[in-house]
Formats: sequence, C-alpha cells, structure tokens
Amino acid sequence: MGGAGDPPSTFGPTTKGSRLDHLRISAFITALLATSIFLTIVVVNHSHQQAQTSNIRVSGIPSTVSTLLANLMSLSPVPHRLAPDFLLTDQFGGTVSLHSFRGRSVVLEFMDPHCVDICPLVSREFVNAYHDLGAASTHVAFLAVNVNQYFASVANVAAYSNAHQLDSIPSWHFLTGTFVALRAVWRNYGVAVEAPNPRADIVHTSIIYFIDSNGHERYIAVPQADHSSKRTAFLPPESLVAWGRGIAKVVKSMSN
Repeated sequence: MGGAGDPPSTFGPTTKGSRLDHLRISAFITALLATSIFLTIVVVNHSHQQAQTSNIRVSGIPSTVSTLLANLMSLSPVPHRLAPDFLLTDQFGGTVSLHSFRGRSVVLEFMDPHCVDICPLVSREFVNAYHDLGAASTHVAFLAVNVNQYFASVANVAAYSNAHQLDSIPSWHFLTGTFVALRAVWRNYGVAVEAPNPRADIVHTSIIYFIDSNGHERYIAVPQADHSSKRTAFLPPESLVAWGRGIAKVVKSMSN
C-alpha cells in the first residue's frame, strides 16, 4: 500500500489517447489546484447555485431525470466507450476488477478515506441511492477508488466504509492498492490528485461515472458541496435526497 514515503501523487495532463472529456475535467481541476482553497470554495458554491437555478437542459440525459435534477448533478452523457479496467483490493481484502461487474451497472466514484469534506456527502448520496433503487439494487454495484496514497490500507477503507454506513450497501466496494496502481486508475479516468504530505488536505477531482452492464461509460456527474463560514462542507437534506434519487434514476435508465 502507499505510505508516507511515496512521492506526491500530482500528475500532469493525461496520456495521449485519453478521452476529451477526461482532459477537460483534469484541466479544470488542475486550474483549481493552482488557486487557494478559498477560491476553490467560492467556485464550487457558485457552480452549485447555478445548477439549482439554470433552466438549460443538457441533451442526451435520461428522460426520467428532470432538468433541475440534471443540473443539480451536473449530469452529462459521454461517448459509450469501454471503461478502463483495473485490479485493486476492496475493504474486505479481496481482489476486485471492474470487469468482474459485467452484467451489472456500476456507479464509480473517487474518494479519500480520510476526507471530512465532500466525500462523506457523496457517501450519504450513495446510501440514499441504494435505498431508492429498491429491488433494482441487486443489478447495481457501487464502487469508489481511493485517492489518498497515505491512507491506502485495507483497514483505512474498511473504517471509512463502516463510519459512513456504506457497508449497508451489499454491493459496495472501496478499492485501494499501491500508489503506482492507484495513480494509473486516476490517470485513466482523468482524476487529478494533489497530495503534498500525509497531514495536508487531499484535493482531488470529484466525479461519478455511470457504467452500464456491458462495461461502457454512459454518463458523468459532478458532486458539489456548500461550505459554512467555518469552511465545513454541507448540503441541505433535500439536496442529499435529490442526489440519491438522481443516481437511482440514471442507473435505472441504463437498464431500459
């Protein structure tokens, strides 16, 4: 597993052949990392407010997802390309590949098991989505890939999963591995990570991939958070509920 001796996990533009949407995401996050944390918070809050008020509907999103909900989630369709495979270790110590979930839809995020900012909010949204899916949840897997090289043990991802009730989702897998293995997944999915040292806040791309039962990427969503005057991340309860409902609706649309 990655340890305090590992090098920082910041990396440059994705390699040649990476998808255009991944490049745009990485470029956007890299720009944010160059600013102060304060400016990052301002940008996120502004985009969150725009999502709640915009009437513009992105073309290609599922008809069951309202424009308001799609904008809240910053939901966008992506080319139906095969999602990059990976081989990592989950919170139970088992080896897991993306390919092993063929036949099921996959909701894939990137999380920090030491995070006290947006990751716990996304975790609550995942739990809400699982309950909203009902019987359809048996056809869905919820995955997260670790973005914290300094807290990369099985015990780290297991503790986070338990603390945030993600273990209540039977198909939940919080995946971790060596720094080299994790960095390869980040790069393949256009996820930028800034991890200067074990004591610093990990700043990373927060993005949800919706992958269909044939292993193809279908949609992406961009989790967001508001921040209090003390810079504590939060979302109103109704937004957390709406996010869960939206994730469930997108997943169900991929099986229709």
